[in-house]
Amino acid sequence: MTLHTEIAGATAAEIAESVRELRDRGMLLPGEALPPVRTLAERLGVNRNTVMAAYRHLAQAGFVSSNGRGGTRIADPDPIAQEGYSPDTVLRDVGTGNPDPDLIPDPSAALTAMVGRPVLYGEPVIDRDLERWAGDWMRDAVDPALDLRLTVTSGASDAIERLLAQALTRDDAVALEDPCFLSSMNIVRLGGYRTVPVPVDAEGMTVAGLRTALEAGVRAVVCTPRAQNPTGASLSAERALALREVLAQHPYVLVIEDDHFSMLSSRPHHSVIGPAHRRWALVRSVSKFLGPDMCLALTASDPATAERLAMRLSPGTTWVSHLLQRLTYALVADAEVTAGIRAAASHYAERNAAFAGRLTAKGLETDAGDGLSIWVPLPVSARAVMPHLMRRGWLARPGDEFVLADDVAARHLRMTVHDLDDDEAERLAADVAAAVEAARAARGMIER
Repeated sequence: MTLHTEIAGATAAEIAESVRELRDRGMLLPGEALPPVRTLAERLGVNRNTVMAAYRHLAQAGFVSSNGRGGTRIADPDPIAQEGYSPDTVLRDVGTGNPDPDLIPDPSAALTAMVGRPVLYGEPVIDRDLERWAGDWMRDAVDPALDLRLTVTSGASDAIERLLAQALTRDDAVALEDPCFLSSMNIVRLGGYRTVPVPVDAEGMTVAGLRTALEAGVRAVVCTPRAQNPTGASLSAERALALREVLAQHPYVLVIEDDHFSMLSSRPHHSVIGPAHRRWALVRSVSKFLGPDMCLALTASDPATAERLAMRLSPGTTWVSHLLQRLTYALVADAEVTAGIRAAASHYAERNAAFAGRLTAKGLETDAGDGLSIWVPLPVSARAVMPHLMRRGWLARPGDEFVLADDVAARHLRMTVHDLDDDEAERLAADVAAAVEAARAARGMIER
């Protein structure tokens, strides 16, 4: 008896669960082929559509992969791309997406402001001073007609994961920008939701792309209003208005704005959330300007979404440490710290613009955009350029890691260059140009 005859079930859910159990028990191994749809349907005495639905659920959950004529096989999960340093390399890593540690405020002076009575179970989850400050900060960013509630979470990714979980079930569709921030891609993938890509251009999420996604039945939209990662695009006022008009026809689709760069952004915030939208959330993390280790984000949302988000918190972390909240407030309420944040914002913008100018002068026209990194367009595949760049001592981030469906984005590098001095920046720009020419020459030899 083959292992395939162990697969059982009369419904798509039962068949999918049977395959998962066999895989978990080690009886189906990565790379092993599952029976053809027709074969399994005949053996189980079910409709072919039932088996197809089971395989589709398994694929969306990452348990199997479909290879066309190659059939459906047990997946061998690829490592999930993550932000941050590559620790096991002697190369200079210019793909980290990290802020400059020298520009992160020193919290030591603010620690004395955290002294207070202990917080006990059942007390309000948002510290009073932080709530007052955050309320003003968030209300300035949304339409005044919107009824706003605040929630605090352990970072922006935590907020987005919980927002989607309280609104969606497995196999629901989510509109994501393409190319897309790695964290959002992973949240949707691991949550078992379906991704519907929405192209991004120089003005942010495109109107036609959003309209197509809504027509495809997405139940949530994740949009970055400025400093889109990886492209650096920010919504213009005109684009944001056009997106609001499209979303106005779908007021119950959950719209999540991830304003991750917030206080460091050089661009104005233009919201896509209209005054009559019923399900929405604006998420702002402090990690870019106070440091990744702060692990705190504030979410403004409609009352119903806020209530469900709080319910998603209750079985787990319950609340974000009030010590951390008090430290955050002590920092953002300090005039010297906020002046330092403004100086950091100028530093990132100026260094990125200067490097984009260096690349443009070498024939690689680049727009610095907004954010910690820049998105460098190439005339060839980034994967073809990477080995030549590594030989020159540099490690960058290839664009295909951020791609959902946009193959053009694969001809980009995401580079974090704000911490390079002028000599290093000039050398890197020259090395990128040389690596592009080497990749072109190699491609020409192969084609001949």
